[in-house]
Amino acid sequence: MPSPNDPPAALPLTLDLEDFKGDFSFDALFGSLVDELLPEFHGDDAAGVPPPPPPLLGAAPPVFPAVDELLGLFKHSCKELVDLRRQIDKRLQNLKKEVATQDAKHRKTLGELEKGVDGLFDSFARLDSRISSVGQTAAKIGDHLQSAESQRETASQTIDLIKYLMEFNSTPGDLMELSPLFSDDSRVAEAASIAQKLRSFAEEDVGRHGVTSAVGSANASRGLEVAVANLQEYCNELENRLLSRFDTASQRRELSTMAECAKILSQFNRGTSAMQHYVATRPMFIDVEIMNTDIQVVLGDDGPQADSSSIAEGLSILYKEIADTVRKEATTIMAVFPSPNEVMSILVQRVLEQRVTAILDKLLIRPSLASLPPVEEGGLLHYLRVLSVAYDKTEELAKELQSIGCGDLDIEGLTESIYVSHKDEYTEFEHASLRQLYQSKMAELRAEAKQQSESTGSIGRAKGASLNTSPQQLISVTVVTEFVRWNEEAISRCTLLFSQPTTVAANVRSIFACLLDQVSKEPWASNNICQSSKYDASLMTMLFCYIGQPIFNCWA
Repeated sequence: MPSPNDPPAALPLTLDLEDFKGDFSFDALFGSLVDELLPEFHGDDAAGVPPPPPPLLGAAPPVFPAVDELLGLFKHSCKELVDLRRQIDKRLQNLKKEVATQDAKHRKTLGELEKGVDGLFDSFARLDSRISSVGQTAAKIGDHLQSAESQRETASQTIDLIKYLMEFNSTPGDLMELSPLFSDDSRVAEAASIAQKLRSFAEEDVGRHGVTSAVGSANASRGLEVAVANLQEYCNELENRLLSRFDTASQRRELSTMAECAKILSQFNRGTSAMQHYVATRPMFIDVEIMNTDIQVVLGDDGPQADSSSIAEGLSILYKEIADTVRKEATTIMAVFPSPNEVMSILVQRVLEQRVTAILDKLLIRPSLASLPPVEEGGLLHYLRVLSVAYDKTEELAKELQSIGCGDLDIEGLTESIYVSHKDEYTEFEHASLRQLYQSKMAELRAEAKQQSESTGSIGRAKGASLNTSPQQLISVTVVTEFVRWNEEAISRCTLLFSQPTTVAANVRSIFACLLDQVSKEPWASNNICQSSKYDASLMTMLFCYIGQPIFNCWA
């Protein structure tokens, strides 16, 4: 083993730059340096070496044998570390110089690139400016071309219109020499559009020159009047052709053809004739069998004598069928007409004014107040009950039709107009009905009292009993309850037929006063009898409470 005094070259090279790369550990480096000199401290081998013998008594302690070698090794390692540092410093200097050189080259190249980019930007800016200028020029040229094309097209159309106008301005009523356009079924839409333009222009010109007295203007007007007449005749003929085609397509359920015809017909009076024609040709408006079936469904086998509940059931069935029919028609209308809301308005109005009104005319036959129908046949009460039921069901139908769609139609106002004549005379009929019911009931009570008197005494006494029957014998709680039921039913009709609070209040008051007025006219209710000891005032109090309380509840 070399001694510590040996020159560094004699010692082995134990350090390298690679030792300091990666995960460097000083303990590992130190261990690798001293492992050869201190094998007893190396790993597991040190565990098998016996400890040194104890020193002899009086002997000097042993000297650590590897100290000199370790010192030499450490000095040599320090020199190697210094050499390594110098090598690294030299490398760093070389790298710095190389980096500086490359950085200078890079900066020079970057400067040249920046100059080139600036030049490119300038070139792009000039190019963009030229493109913008060319684009603006092209846009102006395009506008001029479009304007020229529009003017050319307008001029061409004007020439064609003048030519067509001259054709229509020939002999009055002579439509045989017209261009093929006006007789070609495949160009009906174009022909209709041109005819409407010519007609509008000719009518405007005639109207403008009609107030001029100049001879030339008068001659021009006369010439255009011929064109107007011929155009009107042609438009009528064309409209009839389209309506005929529309009807044929409607029978075949060809919705596309119907829609095409409806679109063309919309140029004639906004399509009003087509809309009205479609609605008027619906089976429910022209089929007599359907109309007869309507009456049969509502009245049944009983005819006009059918009770109100049966009529209500019949109206519900019929109105449901009407609503379903309108709903199906609405589907077709939405698919065919350009303005479906206007058609729905016409359809719903026709349903209410024709079909519903025809049914109500059969139901609501106003009896004569001069000759009242007998109570045994229902009396006036039958008419009032049918009126109430019909009004209620018609309102339900109107709401259903409104939910389906009726355009701008005021369906509530139209429904009210159907019943306006009946509502105007309602109060008179209600009063007459209450009077009829009261008089009939009193006659029935008197007849019963007379029969009871005859069964208990002689004929003379029976006559006296019938004339002197007391109020208690004629009017009982049961009878008063029946009076109350009449008034409640009358008030329910009143609140159904009228919606204005003031009108309802006035009618309810008159209904309440009507029956009390009848009671007050009875002989036993006169002031003289009321003041007699035989008169029971509690009866009138009971009558007022029974009749008045439900009415006051309605007012509240």
